Amino acid sequence: MAEPGGEPDLLTVAEELYGLPLAEFTPARDARAKALKGTDLAPRVKALRKPSTAAWVVNLLVRRESGQVDQVLEVGRALREAQQQMAGEQLRELTRQRRQLTAAVTTQARQVAREEGNRVTDAVADQVEATLTAAMVDEQCALAVRSGLLVQALATTGLDAADPDDVTAAVALPEAIGFTAPAREAAARDAAPGRPDLRVVPDPEADRKAIAAAEERLAAAESDVAEAEAELSGARSAYAELEARGLQVQAELEELRARISDLESQAEEVDEELSDAEDARDEAADAAAAARGARDAAAAVLERLRG
Repeated sequence: MAEPGGEPDLLTVAEELYGLPLAEFTPARDARAKALKGTDLAPRVKALRKPSTAAWVVNLLVRRESGQVDQVLEVGRALREAQQQMAGEQLRELTRQRRQLTAAVTTQARQVAREEGNRVTDAVADQVEATLTAAMVDEQCALAVRSGLLVQALATTGLDAADPDDVTAAVALPEAIGFTAPAREAAARDAAPGRPDLRVVPDPEADRKAIAAAEERLAAAESDVAEAEAELSGARSAYAELEARGLQVQAELEELRARISDLESQAEEVDEELSDAEDARDEAADAAAAARGARDAAAAVLERLRG
């Protein structure tokens, strides 16, 4: 929807941006703000926060699997309405089924995110499941999730309602609470012409999905552990090799230092011997010169006597 004069409203722009792949959000937001430069909307678009990975996954689920999200929210609404009349055993059964449903939908969310090229870690999956649980427990959280404009995960404690300020902080804009994009709203009407049967009955299929979700998490965790242990083993080997090389270099350095010290001592001795040899050489030269002079004098005397 656009404002008079052709300028889009903020919710419309947000709906477009928060439907993009996570890596494209920031450059697309900045480009849109630049295109709106000079309008009142530009700084508000620029201020839109990048969603956390968990929030992005939930937003993606709202857009790609709106039927499953609607089922979660409808079941949550029914459980809230029935909670006051339920006995303890019934509440425990409802809680169990609620966990099964959120676990199954979280598994679907991981698959949808994987199709978009994003691997969801167990930590992020836990935040996604906590957000879906919050949407079932609290009506305001349900409205926030349904908006598809989350910027951070939601959480509640037990069956208590969430803090309204926390819910508002978890969406891109305060006015996002209760917002549903017209296109998604129409698609939801076409896909679900009637309300689902919300009777609480045992659901073997939900049990199977919950088990499958748990098995998938365990397999992913075991894979992460194996990968981490392999990296740790490699790091330890590299450290051991470098440590051994360091000790070898240190030993070679100590040997060189000892050799230098020995050569310096030898150099001092040679210097002393060289000085003595120089003195002896000078004395020998003087003696040789004197001997040559005496010889020449004796030769001259002999020559005169013969003559």
